[in-house]
Amino acid sequence: MANCPDNKLRIELFDTAIPGLSLEVRSSGGKTYYLRYRDTRGHQRQYRIGDAKSISFDQAKKVASKLRGQIALGIDPATEKTTLRQVPTFTDFMEQRYMPYVKGYKRSWQADDSYLRNHLLPAFGKKYLDEITKHDVIQFHHGMRTKDYALGTCNRCLIMLRYALNLALRWEIPGFKANPTKDVALFEDLNKKERFLTELEAQKLYGTVCQSENPMLKYIVPMLILTGARKREVLDAKWEDFDVVRKQWRIPVTKTGRPRHVPLSDGVLQLLDSIPHDDCPWVFANPKTRKPFVSIFTAWNTARKRAELSEVRIHDLRHSFASFLVNAGRSLYEVQKILGHTQVKTTQRYAHLSQDTLLDAANEVSKAVPLTLAMPKTVEQVALVRV
Repeated sequence: MANCPDNKLRIELFDTAIPGLSLEVRSSGGKTYYLRYRDTRGHQRQYRIGDAKSISFDQAKKVASKLRGQIALGIDPATEKTTLRQVPTFTDFMEQRYMPYVKGYKRSWQADDSYLRNHLLPAFGKKYLDEITKHDVIQFHHGMRTKDYALGTCNRCLIMLRYALNLALRWEIPGFKANPTKDVALFEDLNKKERFLTELEAQKLYGTVCQSENPMLKYIVPMLILTGARKREVLDAKWEDFDVVRKQWRIPVTKTGRPRHVPLSDGVLQLLDSIPHDDCPWVFANPKTRKPFVSIFTAWNTARKRAELSEVRIHDLRHSFASFLVNAGRSLYEVQKILGHTQVKTTQRYAHLSQDTLLDAANEVSKAVPLTLAMPKTVEQVALVRV
């Protein structure tokens, strides 16, 4: 095996069979295989194949031949290696890029932080983004279910993982080229029940909120039902966000991070007009602090129990708003726009049709094709047939 002369720090020996393949021999005794080549721009490059103690000469020749084939196709191995070094681990990406991003617009970023620390980091934290496979994702998703986590928790973790990796693609993170969560299906919760208020229940609930010790609850709950807005959107609403002339409510900060506009119905305008309005900037402010309520749960819980609707959640008022619209014959597109959904699939879970509406729809066929009028009304009218 070649050795470095005493009067030199290093020498480089080139292979005669494979152009560019060399062995660097150093005075320290170290030996390393390299491949010299020119990239597509004609620049001289050098790619480190490996230490001579780890790979043999025959192995080095095989690697060099493979690399020269890639170079002929326009693939620069040095660039590929540099790109791989730039791929962050899942932990680094989530902590340095994802969490700072969602904290800038997402009110519920604490929930993301909890899912990240308790579920996602233990499963994917040490992996580089390009090492996460679809098998890893499916195994994680189904593994949570075998640990008896609720279907909703399992699905929310998958949704968050999918969103985070889609951001990595959008931000063109080096070395990350495909989202492994693509086409991984969410669990379908067949037992999940959507709760929608009937008109009678809504009236009953309004009666109890008017009796609440919280003087603002009688304005907050109707606002939720009449607009389909989220709880925090209503509690944080400011007078300056309402354009009464154009009948429009601009919600500056939403769940998606983008502002949206909600049409103001005549009922909402009448409600706003009935709210005491002084120099306080918030519409539904706590009279004691003159700032938005941190929580209205105690007052809400008392009111819903008095109305015998203890299972109804505040968010179900948003469901009910969509239900009332659909039952009134409005399209899913209209509901989607008012609720601010980016996908119609999200709107469909709110598009509940009442039994009365379904019966009315089914009865349209009877009206169009009145077959029952031609049917016999008594047994005597049925002709006997000899068999």
